[in-house]
Amino acid sequence: MFPKYFGIGAAGALLAIALGAFGAHGLEERISEHYLDVFETGVRYHMYSALGLMLIALLAKQIGESKLVLNGGRLILAGMVIFSGSLYVLALSGKGFLGAITPIGGVLMLAGWGCVIAASFKKASR
Repeated sequence: MFPKYFGIGAAGALLAIALGAFGAHGLEERISEHYLDVFETGVRYHMYSALGLMLIALLAKQIGESKLVLNGGRLILAGMVIFSGSLYVLALSGKGFLGAITPIGGVLMLAGWGCVIAASFKKASR
């Protein structure tokens, strides 16, 4: 399961770079500066999460493939999709109500990292 997370993270990083380039070159004349900043925030956290998934895959090789690490990866992936995805749609559509969805993704990412931290300390205490 964990090698798949490395691949998902790498694909996420590729997509974040492509979306960042699209935002920088394709959107600068089409959306306001505010929404360009919103889009850029989505790209930034998208990349952080993608790199995080790759690190989690490597961590799992070191500490073992525990449920905590697996759930951490799942939560971070879901958070990335909801957080960054809602910001992308918000920036492109201007629909302000989508901003209410974004914190759900942030909480999922926090919970995911909490699981990874717990797994690391659990392994260290053995």
